[in-house]
Amino acid sequence: MSSYVLFYHGGKKPESPEEGAKHMAKWKAWVHDLGDAVINPGTPLGKSKIVSASGVSDNDGSDPLTGFSIVKADSMDAALEIARGCPFLDFGTIKVAEVKEMK
Repeated sequence: MSSYVLFYHGGKKPESPEEGAKHMAKWKAWVHDLGDAVINPGTPLGKSKIVSASGVSDNDGSDPLTGFSIVKADSMDAALEIARGCPFLDFGTIKVAEVKEMK
């Protein structure tokens, strides 16, 4: 079984506290349903900066990284199925990548 990172891109803040609570309930139910597959249920991220050989940019781009989760799955297809059930899709997109071990 491999580990996969689900990278959350974009998204918007809930328009009301009630909408936020409703989304959080969906999130908690999704995480609960994943059971032992969850390594990290989710970590939100703040505004990022881009570092390149020529310097640092404040431009986060049009598709900012806003958080991530780490899950265990038998295959990329299984990890994609986990991502398809994530309530973050109500707000943005998810990129999925397998975690590779350094040797």
